[in-house]
Amino acid sequence: MPEGCRCVVIVLDGVGAGAAPDAESYGDAGSNSLSHTARTVGGLHLPNLAWLGLGCLTEIEGVPCAPRGPCGYGRMQPRSPGKDTISGHWELMGIWLARPFPTYPKGFPDEIMRTVSQATGREFLGNKPAPGTEIIQELGQEHMRTGKLIVYTSADSVFQVAAHEEIVPVADLYQICGTARQILRGDHAVGRVIARPFRGDAPGKFQRTENRRDFPLAPGSPSMMDKLVAAGKEVLTVGKIDDIFGGRGISRSYHTLNNQSSTTAVLELLNERFDGLLFANLIEYDMIYGHRRDARGYAAALEAFDRQLPEIQKRMRYGDLLMIVADHGVDPTAPGSDHTREYVPLLVWGDSLKAVVDLGTRETLSDVAATIADVFGLEPPPVGSSFLEEIN
Repeated sequence: MPEGCRCVVIVLDGVGAGAAPDAESYGDAGSNSLSHTARTVGGLHLPNLAWLGLGCLTEIEGVPCAPRGPCGYGRMQPRSPGKDTISGHWELMGIWLARPFPTYPKGFPDEIMRTVSQATGREFLGNKPAPGTEIIQELGQEHMRTGKLIVYTSADSVFQVAAHEEIVPVADLYQICGTARQILRGDHAVGRVIARPFRGDAPGKFQRTENRRDFPLAPGSPSMMDKLVAAGKEVLTVGKIDDIFGGRGISRSYHTLNNQSSTTAVLELLNERFDGLLFANLIEYDMIYGHRRDARGYAAALEAFDRQLPEIQKRMRYGDLLMIVADHGVDPTAPGSDHTREYVPLLVWGDSLKAVVDLGTRETLSDVAATIADVFGLEPPPVGSSFLEEIN
């Protein structure tokens, strides 16, 4: 790659490209976020992503396999166990998990809840798996009457605490979640403790606010982001990347809360001169549309990003490397409201690359980290293979 190039990684959170080989063991046999969304809405209009090879990864109604160079396209198989945001993003940055984060399909054990209650001075309601938008309708009124906090989880490794902002100030909720994070260690080291403030005055009117905050488990080994910073490179993050990595390996963070603000931040940062990595997360496919099984909203969000992609490419410099990826699937046509175990897209673009390169099926998401290491001459991650020579 030319000297002074920048790497840009954009995660389309929850945009899967077909069931992974082990999907059946996760209850996700046959899942396909992209294909099923396209079929449900009567086809997707994604010409710019199609030119990068998206339609070659899986059957997507309306999106042909018609890549136009310079680009590389392929799909990546998750190697870490689990299908959550933390393990997916960590794997993209070269951290492989030997065992999954713990999950709680029957709620958290009594001893955990007693310990958290004693440490925070608060009692709790719920303590069960539930969609966040539904449990606040179910228990919000009782919470407002009693002051007890709502605790819930999902198929992901999460300990979520919901509270009305007029009953429990947001700062107090953050402190409670920070305390819970310190308790949930060892065998109960969940991937994330999440503060979920909401407002409203009655069931049906309760709505979560944008004051969510994540308290993640810190990575146990250095990520590619850590290695870049240690080498004197800059790591700029957009979206919730700072939450996912606990603020580690980051030079500057731009914490944004929706796809539009994240894309705007990416465009602004691309106008700057920096030497290193720009790492962005677009959350709405997962948080807003996937979990709520809203295929039309999911499709509209994909098409909105596709329209903005040319401007992203326009602001990149000769030699820069763009990688559009995902962390897991959230098939909006699947039963339930959880993530799905899927391959994820790998779309690569840069005006110094070869014309069109089929990168095939990669064995791990860590091929992204291995390629970044190759670009900057850094120690590669313990898993993953660089595809730099294939595209360069």
